[in-house]
Amino acid sequence: MEVFRAAGRVVTLYPTQAAGQAGDLTRQAIQDGCNLVLAAGGDGTINEAINGIAGTDAVFGALPAGTANVLANEVGLPNRPDHAAKFLLDAVPTRIALGALDVPGLARRHFALMAGIGLDARIVRELDLKLKAKVGKLAYWHAGLRQMGRSLERFHAEVDGKLFEASFVLVTRVRNYGGDFEIAKQIRITDDDFEVVIFERHAWYDYLRAIGAVLTNSLYNTKGVTVCRARTLRLLPVPNQPVFMQADGEELGPIPATISVVPDSLTLLLPKRYAGR
Repeated sequence: MEVFRAAGRVVTLYPTQAAGQAGDLTRQAIQDGCNLVLAAGGDGTINEAINGIAGTDAVFGALPAGTANVLANEVGLPNRPDHAAKFLLDAVPTRIALGALDVPGLARRHFALMAGIGLDARIVRELDLKLKAKVGKLAYWHAGLRQMGRSLERFHAEVDGKLFEASFVLVTRVRNYGGDFEIAKQIRITDDDFEVVIFERHAWYDYLRAIGAVLTNSLYNTKGVTVCRARTLRLLPVPNQPVFMQADGEELGPIPATISVVPDSLTLLLPKRYAGR
């Protein structure tokens, strides 16, 4: 706030008191006449705020805080909020698409970064929140290691009309995954589609190989892994095999569901060096 006020900006603070409030506060800020909303927090807070601003003309920006902020990492913002604020002062407002997740009987949920179906959603679902509060991202690795020795449920993914059987599908609009490494390599947040990574095998040791392939930049040539571009996916369960979803790190319940790109959904502040690529 000091950085923005020193630059002559008028700033109003809308503090959250609990999880789930950022979307409502974002809507309130827009109703109060704010034409720019900056959300300070981790991926979950950013996702909530985006769902409050999607489809409006207001401008949105991310200030890195919380456990991880993949959006800030993706576009090259510094990890300190005060340093990031200086970058945002001359950032470029850019209209981008968002992902949308539709579940029968529920309201549409937008996401800016990625949706995961299967493995990583199970990790999010089984996350020890008390451990997360103490050690941050290490809690996700802890939950991931607990999957060793366990088979994964299977499901069907129809990707732009082509059917796959999978145990994990990553639907992403960013290269950065979890703030630690890259799985998708070709996508940019300014694109109007997804990069989709489909893992068709279900044994836990297949995922150890996949992690090795990610680290050695050879995932695209790994057996049992398909990488493609798409705009629409349908996710269909296999009987007696419940499969869950997450979007931007937040658990969103079980499939069936449809995921689609919604063009022209959000005006996002992008640092000049990212926007000019």
